[in-house]
Amino acid sequence: MINKDKKKLKVLITGGAGFIGSHVVRLFVTKYPDYEIVNLDALTYAGNLENLKDIENAPNYTFVKGDILDTELINNLFEKYEFDAVIHLAAESHVDRSISDPLAFVKTNVIGTMNLLNAAKKIWIDTPPSGEGGLEEKLFYHISTDEVYGTLGESGLFTEETPYAPNSPYSASKASSDHFVRAYGETYGLPYVVSNCSNNYGPNQFPEKLIPLFIHNILQKNPLPVYGDGNYTRDWLFVIDHAEAIDRIFHHSEKNKTYNVGGFNEWKNIDLVKLLCRVMDKKLGREEGSSEKLITYVKDRPGHDLRYAIDASRINNELGWKPSVTFEEGLEKTIDWYLENETWLKSVTSGAYQDYYKKQYKST
Repeated sequence: MINKDKKKLKVLITGGAGFIGSHVVRLFVTKYPDYEIVNLDALTYAGNLENLKDIENAPNYTFVKGDILDTELINNLFEKYEFDAVIHLAAESHVDRSISDPLAFVKTNVIGTMNLLNAAKKIWIDTPPSGEGGLEEKLFYHISTDEVYGTLGESGLFTEETPYAPNSPYSASKASSDHFVRAYGETYGLPYVVSNCSNNYGPNQFPEKLIPLFIHNILQKNPLPVYGDGNYTRDWLFVIDHAEAIDRIFHHSEKNKTYNVGGFNEWKNIDLVKLLCRVMDKKLGREEGSSEKLITYVKDRPGHDLRYAIDASRINNELGWKPSVTFEEGLEKTIDWYLENETWLKSVTSGAYQDYYKKQYKST
């Protein structure tokens, strides 16, 4: 664990302008004013500094635009700030994109992670700085996904001991980065922790993912593309609860350990979509059932995992974390945010984005 009371910590958060990352940055900047938080983000299509407008001028916050593939930049940042810890969230994460362009996922998720690991190893192990805080005061925290475990049948849960069996280029790239983090711990003694989370949802999520995409499409009365028969099952985690879990793991976990983070909210895709339609109809004052008519079943994607479900007993029992909201509560909070920020939603669902989805989702 990181001792939050011992000294002012210098923490690098990668991907901090993205969906999950922005919530983590905001939490750490506001909750720990003595920490120096550096947010590194390449500001690709899913990164948006508007997500952090409320804290952009905080005295303990610095934003750096840059890519984790830029080895020179990464090394310079580590030398300049002498980070005590890394919270690594930067990643390509959309499965559909990984199927059409797998190499981009290998570059960012594997090579990018390697660049960070090498920089941390150089500063913390090869040429450690003099003064207070040895290796025991350092931590490389890698955030990953439950998709590395593959797929489940109708029963059972993913535990921290579940063997890896990734089925998509995205999950394979994340599995590889997980393994490299652990390998640097075992080979070089790099202090690390890994967490594998279930599907996140909530404010600020780029609308390539199911919930914000469907909120946008319902608003525009566009088709709601559901893969296959819609019976694929996912465990859903409210992003603010995930940020709290990351905070808890960062400060209180055992090093060189893995924690699964789940929302205890399993939903079949079709049931989730119908719930979303009902809530949206009510909030928009539309006739009940009108949005369900937009549901369009589309050709299934290759290697589609049937079911994910997380056993989050370890983080609950050891660290005392559990979700603060039910899925229904979190979904309503999420819908309200998107309705209040419809201008933001429209601004990120134009141009190349629309062209991509016209090609991607073709009705069966």
